[in-house]
Amino acid sequence: MTSTRVPSHTQPPPREQATYRVAEELGGIELLNAQYHRQNFSRHSHEGYTVGVIENGAQKFYRTGGNHVAPQHSIILVNADEIHNGHSATEEGWSYQAMYPLPEQFEVISRELALGTSHSGAPYFPSPVVNDPELASQLRLVFKTFENSTNRLLRETLLYSVLTKLMCKHGRKPCLPDEPAKAQRQVNLVKEFLDDFPCADVSLQELAYLASFSPYHLVRAFQKAFGLPPHSYQIQARLRQAKRLIRQGHTLSDAAQEAGFHDQSHFHRHFKKAMGITPGQFAKQVHP
Repeated sequence: MTSTRVPSHTQPPPREQATYRVAEELGGIELLNAQYHRQNFSRHSHEGYTVGVIENGAQKFYRTGGNHVAPQHSIILVNADEIHNGHSATEEGWSYQAMYPLPEQFEVISRELALGTSHSGAPYFPSPVVNDPELASQLRLVFKTFENSTNRLLRETLLYSVLTKLMCKHGRKPCLPDEPAKAQRQVNLVKEFLDDFPCADVSLQELAYLASFSPYHLVRAFQKAFGLPPHSYQIQARLRQAKRLIRQGHTLSDAAQEAGFHDQSHFHRHFKKAMGITPGQFAKQVHP
């Protein structure tokens, strides 16, 4: 007697996948096309802004001191260096496309718009989630064009147009910090040191001496200004340096070592939690 196998109707969970590309426009701009199901991004920051469109599902993320939900077709906006995280807001996961323009790339456009007045400079986007169907459609066109066309004039025209519209419709002048100007300069010295020397084995006491703060005051002031305590910010600075080195062609082990990660599993874990892919996957995608 033969048995009949009953086909299973359970669907396997969607694959986690993320594709990074680097477009040459404006001196180089990172692009991402991703689909996630169980990915849970740790709190992290980027050198550039995050400008993304939710294609399917919905994403829940932390930004500006609170949690936000971005539904399908909405636009996600995260300012440069702003602490954020992310995970699915639905059981089905979410997919999105995003670009990461740097502040100096926005400044190029801002100077042209302001014609050199005091209104020039990188913008601040106050709203984490924007419902703007027209702009979302234009962003999708940019992503599609960057993927399928090599026409430099077309690519640059679309990119300039969408970033200009984004700034004009949803950008504001950056908010002034609450800290007194001198205190802000002091805490900025620490940030600049961590950015310039991410691999440095520096103590909290040494950073506090640099800022002329007590260690306790430095931790409080730094977290208030940048959303992370100094040791967590140092990890973000090291990840940025490692990404730059990988893009320049360094091996994964060399990039990790030079960025200050002396434990490869430590490097791998932090990279995956912040980027959504492993360092090896990132290297293959930026060097196809």
